Amino acid sequence: MSNQKSYAFSIFVIGSLFFVLGFVTWLNAILMPFLQEACELTTFQSSFVPFAFYISYFVTAIPSSMVLKKTGFSNGMSLALIVMAFGALIFIPAAITRNYLLFLIGLFVQGVGLSLLQTAVNPYATILGPIESAARRISIMGICNKVAGMIGIFLLSKVLFIGSDELVESLATITDMVEREQILQTLSNRVMAPYSIMAVILFGLVIFIRAAKLPEINEEEDLEESVKSRKSIFAYPYLWLGVFAIFFYVGAEVIAIDYLARFGAFLGFTTEVSNSLSIYALIALVVGYLLGIALVPKFISQRKALIIQLLLATMLVFVAIFTTRWIAAISIILLSFAHAIMWPAIWPLSIHNLGKYTKLGSALLVMAIAGGAIMPLIYGKMSDIYNPQNAYTILFVCYAYIFFFAAVGYKIGKK
Repeated sequence: MSNQKSYAFSIFVIGSLFFVLGFVTWLNAILMPFLQEACELTTFQSSFVPFAFYISYFVTAIPSSMVLKKTGFSNGMSLALIVMAFGALIFIPAAITRNYLLFLIGLFVQGVGLSLLQTAVNPYATILGPIESAARRISIMGICNKVAGMIGIFLLSKVLFIGSDELVESLATITDMVEREQILQTLSNRVMAPYSIMAVILFGLVIFIRAAKLPEINEEEDLEESVKSRKSIFAYPYLWLGVFAIFFYVGAEVIAIDYLARFGAFLGFTTEVSNSLSIYALIALVVGYLLGIALVPKFISQRKALIIQLLLATMLVFVAIFTTRWIAAISIILLSFAHAIMWPAIWPLSIHNLGKYTKLGSALLVMAIAGGAIMPLIYGKMSDIYNPQNAYTILFVCYAYIFFFAAVGYKIGKK
């Protein structure tokens, strides 16, 4: 196989894995409101869905980098898919017992697998080509991720929420506890089929990855030829500032998408309309990625694009807070368009010239995905205290820090 064909095939395989990442990750946008109904939770309690999922990145990212050093990229990706499949299977006993803690454990295990997968595929996509076009490659991967999310949200919403309005409304009038438990159990059981199918597909993908025989890239050797590494990972201040930028970005992205169904309900939309809002947000993300692919770096640098999108995002939050109904909903949907360039821009700015510390740096950036665990908890608590609309003010904190990184932080300590 020629180098060009090998490169194209590697991009295809990595794109497929980003598709898997998106399919599993964005299901939380539907799973969270569903479990809130099936397990009778407050908004804050339901916020432990993204918490359990994303906190696993913080716990397992550095161990994931150690695993990759032993297994290499390809074997690490296969192992990640196996772990994710077992996480999906935990949903079966969780649904049968309607045990919220078991659901959270299943999500945590899936997050462990995704953490390993993220630690492998992001640097792989970055190092496959020149650093100047890394944002473009990651944007292409992001499209695969978000298209998968749209499909996942659409399919899961059809399985979990079809006829659920009537069931939920009946709960308000039923006083018999046995009948009430039966209805809640009926809701809970709907999770079993889609997550069983997911497990089978993930196991199938393991076979695909093994058969694909991806070329192993030793980025440490490649980078050490042109980059003289410093004494320790702590000698790269811009990396650590980038870690916090990823933390706040992921927190903002999760808040902007995963709570749209609840925000739609707050604005007075039907369940069907509310559940579809997250799909529109992912479409906005894809449009943003496509624009990034077209413009970065040919017409505008990834850093300048990041600053422009941050200003747009800040304006959209203002509009969302001070308007109502569709204007407010569309403003939050369009936040995802503004978010599109953030991950592709922050990641290469943070990982640039790390030399032999590339894998560890990647692991630290993956750990920062824990922002998707912490920031939604704050948003959920603010929603219960105030309301889902005013709670979006937390996003101003996220954007302020990312702006600091894009304007100043990315070059602190960089030679």
